[in-house]
Amino acid sequence: MQLHTQLSLVTHLSLFFILFSSLNVALSAAGRNLGAVENPFSPKAYLVRYWNKEVRNDAEKPSFLLSKASPLTAVDSAAFAKLASQNGLSSSLPEFCASANLLCFPDLSQSLEKHDKDSRFTGYADKNFTNYGTDRLAGVDSFKNYSLDENLPVDSFRRYSHDSVNHKDQFTNYASGGNVVDQSFNSYAGGATSGTGEFKKYADSVNVPNLRFNSYSDDSNGRAQSFTSYTENGNAGDQSFTSYSKNGNGAPNEFTGYGTSSNVVGSGFTGYGETGNGASDKFNNYGKDMNNPVNRFKSYGDGGNAAVETFTSYRDKANVGEDSFQSYAKNSNGEKINFANYGKSFNVGFDKFTGYGKGAQGQSIGFKIYGVNNSFSDYAKKESVSFKSYTKASSGKGTTMAASGSLVKRWVEPGKFFRESMLKKGVVMPMPDIQDKMPKRSFLPRTISSKLPFATSKMGELKQIFHADDNSTMEKIILDALQECERAPSAGETKRCVGSAEDMIDFATTVLGRNVVVRSTENVNGAKHNVMIGSVKGINGGKVTQSVSCHQSLFPYLLYYCHSVPKVRVYEADLLDPLSKAKINHGVAICHLDTSAWSPTHGSFMALGSGPGRIEVCHWIFQNDMTWAIAD
Repeated sequence: MQLHTQLSLVTHLSLFFILFSSLNVALSAAGRNLGAVENPFSPKAYLVRYWNKEVRNDAEKPSFLLSKASPLTAVDSAAFAKLASQNGLSSSLPEFCASANLLCFPDLSQSLEKHDKDSRFTGYADKNFTNYGTDRLAGVDSFKNYSLDENLPVDSFRRYSHDSVNHKDQFTNYASGGNVVDQSFNSYAGGATSGTGEFKKYADSVNVPNLRFNSYSDDSNGRAQSFTSYTENGNAGDQSFTSYSKNGNGAPNEFTGYGTSSNVVGSGFTGYGETGNGASDKFNNYGKDMNNPVNRFKSYGDGGNAAVETFTSYRDKANVGEDSFQSYAKNSNGEKINFANYGKSFNVGFDKFTGYGKGAQGQSIGFKIYGVNNSFSDYAKKESVSFKSYTKASSGKGTTMAASGSLVKRWVEPGKFFRESMLKKGVVMPMPDIQDKMPKRSFLPRTISSKLPFATSKMGELKQIFHADDNSTMEKIILDALQECERAPSAGETKRCVGSAEDMIDFATTVLGRNVVVRSTENVNGAKHNVMIGSVKGINGGKVTQSVSCHQSLFPYLLYYCHSVPKVRVYEADLLDPLSKAKINHGVAICHLDTSAWSPTHGSFMALGSGPGRIEVCHWIFQNDMTWAIAD
């Protein structure tokens, strides 16, 4: 009996050893793909096993895709998945963001600190300046090189310089070079008398700025504000001025070089100078050389008395763009408004004036050298409105001006678009800046992403999870991404937004089948310089094919907008240094053969000199973007 028990124990131990060995062999196989230190139960190990299961070929696994897998440990992944299922992630957001490599803004604690001396803030970042400068008499506060080159600068100036007298604030080279900037000025200089606020070289060359001035200089008396070189060379993003200088008295405001050479920036002026007395506002070179600017002036100068508004070289030489003036100078008294050289854009934009000057007394409005494609339905018969050198649109189509080569290069980077004939060995061509400008993030494991809301109808829940305040940068980031994901597909397009690598694999294999390969340009070497094309290979034998392209979207976790792209040819090419002929990169390019549905104002046609449906357009796959195709 005792012997039988011993044999039974040995048998069970042997079976356990065999099972454990089999499991160990399977996990070791996954481990060889991941490196010796990778936990076999981690999200990355699961991704490798998922790839092996869903993709049916022996091609080398894409390291650039695997590198985007969640860095969470197996234990943390399970813990955060449980929190997500219980709607409890918000309480552990800082830990979740740090562990999962997400984009999250710091929660700024409120500051009740006061100061009664002149202050110099140099090299600061992520601070809350609440009640600073309140009731100050004279003095100067200086913010120089503040939040310089920060990745996610978040600054709040609430009730700053409130009720001060002759207090001077200087913001010089503030937040320049930042990425995803969030700045908020609430009740700034409210009730202040005299003094100045200077914003010079503010948010220069930033990426995706979200700058908010709410109740700025309200009820102030004779306080001057100047914005010089404000968000020059910016990329995307929004600026909002709400209730700016409301009820102000004799307050001059000047915007010089605002948004010059920026790309797709929106500005909103709501309730600006409302019921002000003797205001003087100047917009000089506002939006000059911008690409597709959108500006909204709503209830600007309403009820104002004896104000002077001047728009000089506004949106001059811009590409397209749209401006809206709604209830501008309504019910004002003795207001003088002058638009000189307004909207002389190269590619026609659109300006709409609704309720402009309605109910006003004694106003003078002049439009001199004003662009085309504008709506003045309420002003054609008004004696107080003069149109000098106004360019009228012909046949309702407007006109297009020929942009100089230097301006085209400013709007569309050389080499960003090119013709298929350029992909030949020995051709030297400019390589655009293909470097990824977005904050570094990782995918979420599908066990977590599937438990999070993802719809504009669930914005409230998402804002609560990611600590996004109303009108904050995070709210806009989330909303913009969701709206793009929910946009109806264009003709012939199949699209899906994916927040996990597994979802991306599913979409690509659904469209193309399971015998697929995903490619991306190898590195960023050669970017912003000339490169020489080396050996070139056409994918699928260079035949017209279908691909799935995936582009990053800005979101708290790594999110891709993936869509099917019909009628394309995909190429791989070695990229060489033009002087040494040494290989420096391996590029992936896609050529769109059918451009008939593209907008006439698309940058490719500006750069290549043609129009929709008339030419093919090629471009490189940028860093961290990718294209899927059927394997050769």
